[in-house]
Amino acid sequence: MWKWLTGRQSVTFRRVSAPAAVTERRTTRVVVGGKYAQLYTYLDNRFADVIVLTFGQIEDVLGFALPQLARTYQPWWTKGESNAGGTPHADAWTLAGRTATPNLQAQTVTFERAATGRPGLREP
Repeated sequence: MWKWLTGRQSVTFRRVSAPAAVTERRTTRVVVGGKYAQLYTYLDNRFADVIVLTFGQIEDVLGFALPQLARTYQPWWTKGESNAGGTPHADAWTLAGRTATPNLQAQTVTFERAATGRPGLREP
């Protein structure tokens, strides 16, 4: 047994580079400014197709309380999504390539990845 243990050669590892077929999809990155920028960054950096956040979690990400309309008025979460410019709060999830579906009674919002992808990014 000792002969077998001492006779073994060391194992060398070599780095394997990424295949040439793998390329970066994002060529242009959208930047959202303003007070809802943190929500955009949070949603943009998530790989999950569906993210459910409570109002409290959204407020933690933003660093301030949501307006009362966000808690009581469902169109607040959807009114800017069909407009080209949108509203500053709706831009946070729209430009991250997501739709927002609120459940006001449960105080949660489901952010789902839009089927068309991110509007501000070009495919190569």
